[in-house]
Amino acid sequence: MAIVGASGSGKSTLLGLLAGLDLPSTGSVRLHGQDLFRLDEDQRAALRGRHVGFVFQSFQLVGHLTALENVMLPLELRGETDHVRERAVDMLERVGLGQRLSHYPRTLSGGEQQRVALARAFVARPDILFADEPTGSLDTATGEAVIALMFELNRDAGSTLVLVTHDRSVAARCGRILTIEAGRVASDEFMDVGV
Repeated sequence: MAIVGASGSGKSTLLGLLAGLDLPSTGSVRLHGQDLFRLDEDQRAALRGRHVGFVFQSFQLVGHLTALENVMLPLELRGETDHVRERAVDMLERVGLGQRLSHYPRTLSGGEQQRVALARAFVARPDILFADEPTGSLDTATGEAVIALMFELNRDAGSTLVLVTHDRSVAARCGRILTIEAGRVASDEFMDVGV
């Protein structure tokens, strides 16, 4: 699903609410049968860690960790120990960064950093992936390559994708487009995108 709308319309706020990162004044969001807002922050974080992946416009990589360590991080936070390094290496190879494993974020281009962020988001095979303007910091060609990679990884993982974007051509690749205006749903379209 794509969430579209003008700047300041509430797209990122809605994404934050859906992920349990922000707290609403009223209402509820259920993830895996649990009302996110009846959980404390630690419980919400644990639920997100088990079921959710994130890709942000500003990458949100940990600067003192290598590309490999950044991708291993969500697996380690989940307490996984089996083949963590191998899974992270495999995912980085899938995004074309097999030769950049030991590089720190500051030594990677914006497109490379976003591919590390994609690898980190998908390595744990999340049930749902939230992406907030994942190409907003990238040039057009790099952004298109990152979007194509994100949809490919998403299709392979079988995750639900909730994508905030200003780009209507990117939104049109989704099965549903939710348009937000001034904090309210202005339209909800189902698209025939094929499989």
